[in-house]
Amino acid sequence: MHEFETLIGLLLVAVTLAALARRIGAPYPALLALGGAVLAFVPGMPAFSIPPDLALALFVAPVLLDAAYDASPRDLKENWGPVASLVVVSVVLTTVAVAAVARALVPGLPWAAAIALGAVVAPPDATAAIAVLRQVKLPHRLLTILEGESLLNDATALLIYRLAVGAVVASAFSIRAVAPAFLLAVAGSLVAGPALAWLMLKVTDRVRDVPTAIIFQFITTFGVWILAERLGLSGVLTMVCFAVAVSRRAPARTPARIRVPSYAVWDTVVFVLNVLAFVFIGLQIRPILTALDPDRRTLYFQIAGAVLLTVILVRFAWVMTHNAVLRWRIRRVGFHPPRPTLPPSVRTGLVVSWSGMRGIVTLAAALALPMAFPFRDLLVFTAFSVVLGTLVLQGLTLRPLLLALDLQDGDPVGREVELARERALRAALATLEGDGSPVADAVREELATHLEQGPEETEEGQARSAHADLHRRALVEARRTVFEMRAGGDIGDAAFHRLEEQLDWVELGITVEREGRS
Repeated sequence: MHEFETLIGLLLVAVTLAALARRIGAPYPALLALGGAVLAFVPGMPAFSIPPDLALALFVAPVLLDAAYDASPRDLKENWGPVASLVVVSVVLTTVAVAAVARALVPGLPWAAAIALGAVVAPPDATAAIAVLRQVKLPHRLLTILEGESLLNDATALLIYRLAVGAVVASAFSIRAVAPAFLLAVAGSLVAGPALAWLMLKVTDRVRDVPTAIIFQFITTFGVWILAERLGLSGVLTMVCFAVAVSRRAPARTPARIRVPSYAVWDTVVFVLNVLAFVFIGLQIRPILTALDPDRRTLYFQIAGAVLLTVILVRFAWVMTHNAVLRWRIRRVGFHPPRPTLPPSVRTGLVVSWSGMRGIVTLAAALALPMAFPFRDLLVFTAFSVVLGTLVLQGLTLRPLLLALDLQDGDPVGREVELARERALRAALATLEGDGSPVADAVREELATHLEQGPEETEEGQARSAHADLHRRALVEARRTVFEMRAGGDIGDAAFHRLEEQLDWVELGITVEREGRS
């Protein structure tokens, strides 16, 4: 019971820190990790330990699915070059550089173990990156690149990690021996993700109960991850392919009465998992330091600092080099994107270079090392130091950097929303042509109010704004009357909640309209 009470207290502290972060304009993962580190040394604080496999499934799988569901294959395809350079080249370079630095500082460290350390700290984590990036306003192209990187780079790093750990355990390494398993894992993940998505949609098409549908979504998410791991596939790749496949088909097959509450539940659950994950990262500092020999702590701090510096510098060097090549190519052949977007520049390169926060994947991979792994305590401590260091150093300074660089892209997503609104309105009104009844006129008015987008200073725009304001005032009065009827005993709670639901749907429509104009 004490552990449960402590967990509730931790969640309260985490939510408070997240609210403070929003108030001061700082990314909440950095404050949560710092808060967890401070709490770790509070007397009487229990040591929470989560099995590494469970940490990946619990914290990474749903966050990864949520991010991949929102990812745009079109935008990723248009930016495949920068994304691939970060997913593959940057991860490999960081792994090699960290292994070389670790070997130089600890000559007795086996190469395979050094490579395992490099693979552990190489990938910016999806949970950390997305949680930070969504707290700041980035140009759409940069957001696409960084979210695409965070979705896929874990797959590259974890595959290298598995090979390196296997080489240590087997005391030998052969490309010829591991290549088939490597290719099978990648190919199998690319096939299994869409196949499982098709199967899941076949089942959910029959589900019309909202709580059942939402619970089934979470069961499926964890089930896909667990199945991929059991089959020796990449959990990250399988989950990304699964989510992208679902996102292309589910919207046309899911009724709004299920989609709206499920989105709300997913937003809440993902936020809770994020705050718990980053507090959990901070709480690991005490057991890690306790396990260290006091005489070696100074040396371990030096090694951890060197690896942290290497991780940051390698990413900076590669991103700016790739950015320079892109700018040179643009000067030679011009910049001709399929649609208006922010071109590569030194400023965009600086933002991408500095967006390399590590997170729960790095820590879980380190904790998953076998107990007899060479220099395991050093590797775990270094991994934790890199996670905390990047979250605090880069996470807390990313927003000021963006404000100083003042990157603007003209809001291409907003322009696409306006285009979609216009075409959707025309298509909807076309179904009412020839019908001059009062009911059809009312439907036309509602469609124009909720779908049409235009400048507020125009007469038509002012009319729509006045319509929404009157709608909202009338709704407030309607709610007040219903509340009074329940208080006076004129209606019971069953009737009250049924009418409350109807008024909620009306209010939701008004809210969407107002947010579209804001």
